[in-house]
Amino acid sequence: MAKAKLDPLAPVRGPIFSPRFIVALVLMLAGIAWMAYYYVVVRVDPTVIPAPDPGKPAFMADLGNWNYLIGFGLLFVGLVVSAHPSTPLGRGRGVVVGMLGCFLIGLLWICMYYVFSNDLSNIPVMNDLGQKNLFVGIGFMAVGFTFATRWE
Repeated sequence: MAKAKLDPLAPVRGPIFSPRFIVALVLMLAGIAWMAYYYVVVRVDPTVIPAPDPGKPAFMADLGNWNYLIGFGLLFVGLVVSAHPSTPLGRGRGVVVGMLGCFLIGLLWICMYYVFSNDLSNIPVMNDLGQKNLFVGIGFMAVGFTFATRWE
């Protein structure tokens, strides 16, 4: 049996749980956790007149809607980091899954915003963002293009 030739131009393939993939997962989970914690614990509901709560983190409350930029930024950076060939999403079928997934999430985010734009009060996170929902949808599509550059 002949040995398979090694292609010197082939991208480096790593293990499933490479350090880059772990960093990507941590960044994505940190972004989601940041937004969830802000929305559930720290955020002041605009429909209720709040009583001052000294137990809430002041720095997060002071940031206001910037918390969403931090959360989505961490999520997007984590997805971009995961588009490297040393991660499962950066090689083989993972690239297609990542690319189409980001494209579809972005498209659905924008379509949901337009369909429910008259009354976003029942949709968490979208109700705080308003017009900035378009940036979120376009951001997901931009991350999809980073996966598209890895498609072979």
